[in-house]
Amino acid sequence: MSERISVAKTYKLYVGGAFPRSESGRVYPVADSRGTFLANAALASRKDARDAVVAARKAFAGWSAATAYNRGQVLYRVAELLEGRREQFVAEVSAAEGAQTRRAQSIVDAAIDRWVWYAGWTDKLAAVLGSANPVAGPYFCFTTPEPTGVVAVLAPQRSSLLGLVSAVAPVIATGNTCVVVASQDRPLPAITLSEVLATSDVPGGVVNVLTGRTAELAPWLAAHADVNALDLTGAPEAQRVELERAAAGTVKRVLRTPTTEPDWSAQPDLGRLRAFVEAKTVWHPVGV
Repeated sequence: MSERISVAKTYKLYVGGAFPRSESGRVYPVADSRGTFLANAALASRKDARDAVVAARKAFAGWSAATAYNRGQVLYRVAELLEGRREQFVAEVSAAEGAQTRRAQSIVDAAIDRWVWYAGWTDKLAAVLGSANPVAGPYFCFTTPEPTGVVAVLAPQRSSLLGLVSAVAPVIATGNTCVVVASQDRPLPAITLSEVLATSDVPGGVVNVLTGRTAELAPWLAAHADVNALDLTGAPEAQRVELERAAAGTVKRVLRTPTTEPDWSAQPDLGRLRAFVEAKTVWHPVGV
């Protein structure tokens, strides 16, 4: 019997809860850490980025209006599905990052635990970031955290799963929706994560995943008037100043990060949960 010819996969984008091809029809090859071909990934275009922003904006009203407790349940369900596809993630992280199996297993386990950690914070943020403010007068004064809106996330380039989860989970845990530009050279864990999201309880459009050239997509998202915030974690170093200038043109919140990626295995803090929330203060007369 002749040897089988392997059928190479060509992965698609994840936009609005569906898996469309890039409108440009372009793809690019993805290789492992040794240069061996793994699959083809969609090479997203400016039009794909615009479509993803439209989907994120459409999903924002429903997701931000959900109770914090419900968002926590939804995020926990994602962690359950990640656990169920653990071996696949281990294989993809190992191939993408050149990690030994045991090291890849620890990365995947940390990513699952990180998702659970953020799921647990959804219904506690109001107590930690909000307050009842003392005022001189017959008024109540309350401050509560509210989501910023649509966040463009330039995912870490090196940490294909743990860094990705550490960037995306806090954005949606706080009620935002997002457009994620996956690691350019290591997109497969992000693609598999999008398959997990599609089969979870996360509404379509809450997370939208684009694959392709970060340097090509980032300027369009930074300048897009319907994007409210920008995470520069995976931005090319030479492009960061221009991206901040473009973001300033539409008064976006910008999360600045070191040009060298942080240690994603370190214990997370509230920094990323605070990054994309607004403080809303309400005054109300006493007795009314």
